[in-house]
Amino acid sequence: METTNVKAFGTHAADAPLIQMSIERRDVTAKDIEIEILYCGVCHSDLHTARNDWGFTVYPTVPGHEIVGKVTKVGSEVTKLKVGDFAAVGCLVDSCRTCSSCAQDLEQYCLNGWVGTYNSEDKHLGGMTLGGYSEKVVVEEHFVLKVPSNLDLAATAPLLCAGITTWSPLRHWNVGKGSKVAVIGLGGLGHMAIKLAKGLGAEVTLFSRTPNKEKDALSLGADAVIISTDEAQMNSVSGKFDVIIDTVPYVHDVNPYIGTLTISGTLVVVGYLGGLAPLLHTVPMIMGRRAVAGSLIGGIAETQEMLDFCGKHNIVSEIEVIKMQDINQAYERMLKSDVRYRFVIDMASLKR
Repeated sequence: METTNVKAFGTHAADAPLIQMSIERRDVTAKDIEIEILYCGVCHSDLHTARNDWGFTVYPTVPGHEIVGKVTKVGSEVTKLKVGDFAAVGCLVDSCRTCSSCAQDLEQYCLNGWVGTYNSEDKHLGGMTLGGYSEKVVVEEHFVLKVPSNLDLAATAPLLCAGITTWSPLRHWNVGKGSKVAVIGLGGLGHMAIKLAKGLGAEVTLFSRTPNKEKDALSLGADAVIISTDEAQMNSVSGKFDVIIDTVPYVHDVNPYIGTLTISGTLVVVGYLGGLAPLLHTVPMIMGRRAVAGSLIGGIAETQEMLDFCGKHNIVSEIEVIKMQDINQAYERMLKSDVRYRFVIDMASLKR
């Protein structure tokens, strides 16, 4: 297969910084779209992968799965987009297309294993897929998304992960006008959960451990802020919420929140992979048919639906634009939660 060398930023080891490197991209096949990457969001998963926090990174790795850019080439059978169109790529670049999950447009739950934008097996070139911290990417048409023309391109990038990760559970649990939704944690995911739930017509509350997030939450559209360490405030929302979106990215105690769910309410974990501690206490679950569930990104059709919804309601992420060369400092700041609320790389910096 013919390939082209492009500039990228990646790392060769868990304890090494990200540096500029040269990587190969395949030339377009009949169903492929080549995208010049203009902006790429910086997700916690990028950092976890670069530093092998989950234990399955294959090096060298190039992170980045919140990609927005311009179509520069299309294969002979492509009908979805044309050269010059703005396009996006999220966390998925392939799946089996034949299993029961894929048949329901749930490629993120592909029973034969979906292919991630980075650190998945690359069936075209061998080795591993390499992500959006690069000049361009080539992706099969089905997995490329259309960007609404009215949206700011840089601020659209985080919708491809932070946006869809919160949109998918809001849609699955039927959030709409009159729904009461709470969000735990105000970061990249949390701020999108507030905006999207509000856009869907819900009454939205932020749970925070500290009062200093209140002003930001209200400016993002939240109707109220509850300090989760304040017993009186927690008691005031007992039995209130239909859905709670839990975006906390580390081990934490979900028990205090379960009692704030209404009968048959659901707390959905979207920000953390691993064991919860302390253990779940089942009494409030059993006594109120309450559930603790999980949700992973979204399928391609659902991601396009989310982008179209954001276009209609003019919803984008709150971002800080950085140069590609500043990615290592950005990672350190992310670890301190020193970003409001998502870093986005201006890929023009890579050309310099």
